[in-house]
Amino acid sequence: MDAAQFARGFRYAGVHAGLRPDPTRRDVALIVSDRPAAAAGVFTQNRVCAAPVQVSRRRVPSAQARGIVICSGNANACTGLQGLADAELMSQVLAEFLDVPAESILVASTGVIGRPLPMPTVVAGIRQAQAQLAADGAAFDAAAHAIMTTDTRIKTAHRTVSEESGVYRLSGLAKGAAMIGPHMATMLAFLMTDAAVPAAELQAILTRAVDRSFNCISVEGHRGPNDPGLLLAKGAAGAPPLAGGELCRFEAAVTDVATALAQAIVDDAEGASHVLTLEVEGLPTEAAARQVAKVVAESALVKTAIFGHDPNWGRIVSAAGYAGIPFREEDLSLWLGGTLLYDRGQPVAFDAAKLSAEMKANREISARLLFTLGPARCRFWTCDLTPEYVRLNADYTT
Repeated sequence: MDAAQFARGFRYAGVHAGLRPDPTRRDVALIVSDRPAAAAGVFTQNRVCAAPVQVSRRRVPSAQARGIVICSGNANACTGLQGLADAELMSQVLAEFLDVPAESILVASTGVIGRPLPMPTVVAGIRQAQAQLAADGAAFDAAAHAIMTTDTRIKTAHRTVSEESGVYRLSGLAKGAAMIGPHMATMLAFLMTDAAVPAAELQAILTRAVDRSFNCISVEGHRGPNDPGLLLAKGAAGAPPLAGGELCRFEAAVTDVATALAQAIVDDAEGASHVLTLEVEGLPTEAAARQVAKVVAESALVKTAIFGHDPNWGRIVSAAGYAGIPFREEDLSLWLGGTLLYDRGQPVAFDAAKLSAEMKANREISARLLFTLGPARCRFWTCDLTPEYVRLNADYTT
């Protein structure tokens, strides 16, 4: 990709340090800003949260962030006081290289839970990555490779926005393929921009953007202990801070990048053969729509029906019914693809064999649940549940 499309003022690196036995798998990544950046973060809501989450959560929002250090292959979760000391040390190594306070460095890890980090290996990897920091596409992709676990491909997104005051860019990279559920779950996401955005506004913008992207995906609903979404904003030299309508458009761009990364996570879900987009409309609040979508998305019966190309619409309606949102049966209609199956509480005759064939022929499937109770809507993404998913997760540590 043309370097002109990347957020300016950031350098990246990704190396194989030895956390993974495969020498072709990178496992330590760095993201570095060339000067202090505003930083915002959202984190897993699991009460069991990894040491890097605890360290980074204390350091955002910030106006003085300088970098992020990430390792994959080891979660540094459920590792007690030693895990916290190890996460702090990861930030100190990069901070010393940049000659900045350790508090200006954020930390993330992903991998197997409950195993102490081999710190000599991690420290050597950080130092190796420091020597390879660069601002080009190869370095960006290397960092994206280094944060992968069971992902089969890197997940990146870029956007360019033009304003009267100038042009700014957004770049993002993420990982995730399983243990994915709303409120940040076993995924890492890092967004960088060369727009000038104050840290206070940045935090609110990221929170809203995440609610409409990473909090609208689920593979199996598992909420892991390691998961941050971090946004760094380092205005180009002399750039005025965004304000007014510019901030609204910036939020839309952040949401767009985050949504692209979120969709890539679902599309790369472990063992997935179909991606299901749920459109839930007509409820009193966006939170209510998201709750219905989440319950439908995480139903094992819905997910296995999608895998089997079975237009068993009763499973979808039933899941909506136990989502905890009050409605009457006649308040709901349901489409699968473009086929109306359930109309205001009444079943509709349809060609099941034809619809099943359509589901089988398309990796991407959509379902629309239309209520009559309000103006709010939510778009939510999930995938089917396959034997390959079960095999991958049954064999994960053995």
